[in-house]
Amino acid sequence: MKIMSITNDIVPIGKFKTNLSKWFESVQKSGHPLVITQNGKPAGVLLSPSEYDEMVYKQAFLDSIHKGIDDVDSGKVHNTDKLKAELAKRRKRG
Repeated sequence: MKIMSITNDIVPIGKFKTNLSKWFESVQKSGHPLVITQNGKPAGVLLSPSEYDEMVYKQAFLDSIHKGIDDVDSGKVHNTDKLKAELAKRRKRG
């Protein structure tokens, strides 16, 4: 995700509503997220579809890393010899 520009990438909701298509086009071209404020506070963020997809992919990747670390911490791991033996056993059954 690109770095946000405080000057260009924060817009009040009233200004956002008056030029919706302009803001969607801007987000597509710049790749920057757009923070939409309401009463001076962040109320939402507009992302391009590609930025959203990238964010979701990265989160899924990080989640899988955390799951792996949790498995190691809880002892849910197999050493190479145990894994090879289990695979050989399954091949014989299959």
